[in-house]
Amino acid sequence: MGKLTGKAKFIFGLFPLILIAVQVSAEERALKRATFIPQWVPQAQFAGYYVAYERGIYKKHGIDLTIIPGGPDRQSSDFLKSRKADFATMWLSAGIPMRAGGIKVVNIAQIMQRSALMLVAKKISGIKNPQDMNGKKVGLWDPIFQIQPRAFFRKYNLKVKVIRQSYSVNLFLRDGVDVASAMWYNEYHTILNSGLNPDELTTFFFHKHGLNFPEDGIYTLEETLQKDPGICNAFVRASLEGWRYAFAHPEEALAVVMKNLKKEHIPATLVHQKWMLERMKDLIVPEDIHIPMGRLDEEDYERVAKGLHVNGLIKEIPDFSSFYKECVGHDEK
Repeated sequence: MGKLTGKAKFIFGLFPLILIAVQVSAEERALKRATFIPQWVPQAQFAGYYVAYERGIYKKHGIDLTIIPGGPDRQSSDFLKSRKADFATMWLSAGIPMRAGGIKVVNIAQIMQRSALMLVAKKISGIKNPQDMNGKKVGLWDPIFQIQPRAFFRKYNLKVKVIRQSYSVNLFLRDGVDVASAMWYNEYHTILNSGLNPDELTTFFFHKHGLNFPEDGIYTLEETLQKDPGICNAFVRASLEGWRYAFAHPEEALAVVMKNLKKEHIPATLVHQKWMLERMKDLIVPEDIHIPMGRLDEEDYERVAKGLHVNGLIKEIPDFSSFYKECVGHDEK
C-alpha cells in the first residue's frame, strides 16, 4: 500500500474523533432526563445525592438529572405533587398523609433507618429521666414534629407545658424552656457548639424508647413508577451508590456540600457539616448487615401511620403494599 497523502492522513486521523463524537452523542441520547428535589437546603443531610450528581453516578445509571435545591420556599412535597419534580425526599410522617389524602405518592427507598428527632435537657435542671419532665416546659415544633414527643409523654404518663419552639435553640439556651426539640445531626450539635458539653445534657432519643419514626425517604408518584420502573430503580441505585461514596470519602463529600451551600448563598461551617455527615451515616446504614440500605420496615411504617392516626392527622391508614414499592432489590447490601 502506498504512502498516504497529507490530505488523506488528515481525513484518516479524523475517523477516531468522529467515532468518539458519535459514541458520546449516542450515550447522551440514551440518558433519561429526571428532576429531583430534597426537602431542604443542600446541607450534608443530602450529601449522597449531590455526590452522586457531581461524580456522574446518575449518568452512569442512565439518568440526566437536574437537582432542584429545596428550602422554605421550595417544599419537596409541593414539587412532587405538581409534577415539577420526578423524585423527592420527604419524611415518612409527611409521605403517609399525602397518600392518605389521595395523592398517590409511593416510597421507593427509606433512606434513614432511625429517627434523628430527640428531646434535650440540661442536667442542672434536674431532668435525668422521663419522669423528671413532669410539669416542665417543653419546646415542640409544628404538629408533624409533635407526634413522637406526645407519644413519649403518653408512654410515661407525663403532663408537660408545651411551648411552641422556633427552629432556633436560643430559648433553650436562655432557659426559656426546660426541654428542647432537636435533630441529632443539626440542633443538638448547635447546642454543643454553644458551650455545653455532652455530659451536661440529658438526651432522649425516641428510637431508643420504642418510638422509631424513620425520616428521610425517596418518593415518586405512582404513575411515574408505573410508566418507567427502570428509571425509579436506577435513581435509587445511583443515590445509594452516592451515599456509600460519600461515607467512604467524607472530605470529598464535604467539599461538594460546601460548594453547593455557597452556590445557594447559605452560610455554613465545615465543622457542622462534618458532624451532620457522620450522623447521617449512623442513621442511614442499617445496624443489621443483612438488611440492605434503603429498605422500609413494615413495623416502622405501621408505628408512624398509627401515630398519625391517633393524632388525627390521617383518617385511614394506607395499605403498606400500596405505599411502599421497593426499588432496591438489585442493589448491593
